[in-house]
Amino acid sequence: MEGPFDRRFLLKGAAGISMLAALPAFGRALPQGIVNVRDFGAKGDGSHIDSPAIDRAIAFAAERGGGTVYVPPGRYASYTIHLKSNITLWLDRGATLLAASVPLTGLASGGYDAAEPQDPAIAPYQDYGHNHWRNSLIHGEGLHDIAICGDGLIWGKGLSRGHPDTDRPAAELPGVGNKAIALKNCRNVALRDFSILEGGHFALLATGVDNLLIDNLTVDTNRDGFDIDCCRNVRVSNCTLNTPYDDAIVPKSSYALGYPRATENVTITNCHVSGSYVVGTLLDGTFRPLARNRDTWLLGRIKCGTESNGGFKNITISNCVFDQCWGLALETVDGAVMEDVTISNIAMRGCHSPALFLRLGRRMRGPAGAAVGSMRRVLIDNITCQSGSMLPSIIAGVAGHPVEDVQISNIFIDQPGGGDAAMAAIDPPAKDEDYPDPDRFGPLPASGFFIRHARNLDLSHVEVRTRAADARPAFWLKHVEGFDGSYLKMPGGAGAFRLEHVTGFRSSAIRDLPDRWIDTVGMVRF
Repeated sequence: MEGPFDRRFLLKGAAGISMLAALPAFGRALPQGIVNVRDFGAKGDGSHIDSPAIDRAIAFAAERGGGTVYVPPGRYASYTIHLKSNITLWLDRGATLLAASVPLTGLASGGYDAAEPQDPAIAPYQDYGHNHWRNSLIHGEGLHDIAICGDGLIWGKGLSRGHPDTDRPAAELPGVGNKAIALKNCRNVALRDFSILEGGHFALLATGVDNLLIDNLTVDTNRDGFDIDCCRNVRVSNCTLNTPYDDAIVPKSSYALGYPRATENVTITNCHVSGSYVVGTLLDGTFRPLARNRDTWLLGRIKCGTESNGGFKNITISNCVFDQCWGLALETVDGAVMEDVTISNIAMRGCHSPALFLRLGRRMRGPAGAAVGSMRRVLIDNITCQSGSMLPSIIAGVAGHPVEDVQISNIFIDQPGGGDAAMAAIDPPAKDEDYPDPDRFGPLPASGFFIRHARNLDLSHVEVRTRAADARPAFWLKHVEGFDGSYLKMPGGAGAFRLEHVTGFRSSAIRDLPDRWIDTVGMVRF
């Protein structure tokens, strides 16, 4: 089935768009299939509310079978804009869709569309932002063959971040919007080439969207970047995101649709994610560092989860740069399967958390009766990480529900080190029912990898280096069935391994250590 990126209406529109820049804003002889929002009353002066005019242009094109709605240079203050099927919204270079501001107390009438009613039985399973789509700057539901393209800017200046701030209202107030783009139950969607500044709680929330292309977007925002929830056949490529206060690219599988739906067949490639720059300085190219304190999270990572009712299948993440942010996280904690995941060719600099966090938990935020999920068939290859965190990489399952079939190869992790004997003696609590962030465990007794409740692991050509002496072993294993380690390098002086309740351990070609074959062991260090 053809998508919006190869349908004739988009090709016809794209061919004509290049001719528009040289023409005056009014009285243009537009190519067939293109309508100009100025011809429907849009002012583009930054103060007049232009969303009704943009909606009229969209409706006009849709009534004629579809086409391209052209937004010429200007600043278009808007409340909710309503997409329709077979429509491309083209933002020209110099065009800004500006999310209009709303008072801190909200609006008794007008403003952004009201959030749709939500079944109270479903609402507790994810936060307010995930449960609503209509209260957004750009909204589409039940649509097909839609696109937002062009070199323009979406500036969510007037959007809520999801919670009240000194200068922004809470998302739950009437008339308030909290997302730049929200799409629900759509198919054949293309988002290309534009930029988003201050995108609200979500720069993009896509829920139940199939055949979704996100290419060459630049996002500089104060909460989440792309939340890809319960979606299938997704390609994210060539995007740059700065999201210091939340995650950058986040496949999820929540219960927001009212039933569990897997996120599957997802490709994320050639992207740059960061979390340590002042919002706006990615777009202007100055990259001003954000001071790190208790009020800044410096997240900016790629993460699967935490919402995980439907599961994750066939996910690949490759050729990405993590810059001054948290590391990669794979999390399934609400009773679903995560399987067939490949991670390759990732460069991390200035990590504020473990390079790798694989977590199977039992938070079980969903309808009663769901069983603990599973994580299996994960391949991770060619990762380099320069880290500022003392936390090791983590692979953690649940008693009776191990993380299974994980292969990790060609990894170099440079850690600060500095762990003492007291840290090496810690046996951290399971925290199976907690929110799945790596810092929830507290200090950990390994410098390289902390592994608990896992089965069939294969690690090869892995090096852990610490910049300061560390009393913790490089590898800490507990309740592990089947571990093969070869060509491993680790800091000297603290021992390589601590094994507790481990079966089927094999190690070979490890510098300064003899090969070992251990069928069963209660406790051993070496």
